[in-house]
Amino acid sequence: MQSLFKAFITMLMAVSLLAGCNQVGLAYRNLDVIIPWTLSDYLDMNSAQKDWLNVRLKQHLSWHCSTQLPEYLTWLDKLEEMVKNDQVTYEGLEARTREAKDAIAKISREITPSAVELLSRFDDKQVEEMQNAFAKDQRKRENKYLDQPLERQIAERADRMEKRLTPWIGKLNQPQKDRIQVWSASLGEQNKAWIENRTHWQNLFLTTVQQRQSSDFPQRIAALLQDRETFWTPEYRKAYDQTEKAAISLIVDITAQSTQEQRDRLLSRIADMRKDFTDLNCLKAAGAAQ
Repeated sequence: MQSLFKAFITMLMAVSLLAGCNQVGLAYRNLDVIIPWTLSDYLDMNSAQKDWLNVRLKQHLSWHCSTQLPEYLTWLDKLEEMVKNDQVTYEGLEARTREAKDAIAKISREITPSAVELLSRFDDKQVEEMQNAFAKDQRKRENKYLDQPLERQIAERADRMEKRLTPWIGKLNQPQKDRIQVWSASLGEQNKAWIENRTHWQNLFLTTVQQRQSSDFPQRIAALLQDRETFWTPEYRKAYDQTEKAAISLIVDITAQSTQEQRDRLLSRIADMRKDFTDLNCLKAAGAAQ
């Protein structure tokens, strides 16, 4: 199960990098809520809750492996074809981004009933632990991304992007580094909009869990997990389209500026990812059953 979970996380990271999708990146960073079983990493769960969670975990991973991983392989095939044929276009990456969003939406819908049931079983102490965990997360992100001059935020954002891209295409050339600097500067105070939106959503989520005995609790949790855009702050909603377009344009330009060696490295990484998926025993079993 752990290998499947790691493979899924790898896929999400690749989607957020290669498709330039900010929303998928946010989904990855919010896996503590999107995938409810990871809540146990920072909540003290009793034995009954852990036993229940283990059963649900097996069910969800079985569903994910048999129904979703084959779609990820198709997604990788499309991405590989784009790179091989020098067709990494804005339109193509936009399409891959939509497909990635659909994958996230399917997972959110699948795990919502489990999330509702798990959260409804929390006692007051566990809800307080969640509140403290959210507060700690907020302070950590504010310290890391906001408590510094804008110029430094821009520089560090560019540095993070370089570090994310390097494992996929190798050492960046100067035109690529310059393009990343332009991209980072164009986002301005995006850090502020992102963190405020994240905090807003966490506060709504916490308030809903505190009212977990109310009759509309399942519907409210479902909305928070499945329709996140509905709860975006006005500032984040305004910045989102620009952020996504800027990210896709960046990846298109970085690819256009790439050397043959960089493209070969990218294709090799895609092949490695495909092998990670196809080597999973659950995927082999699902294929044999068809």
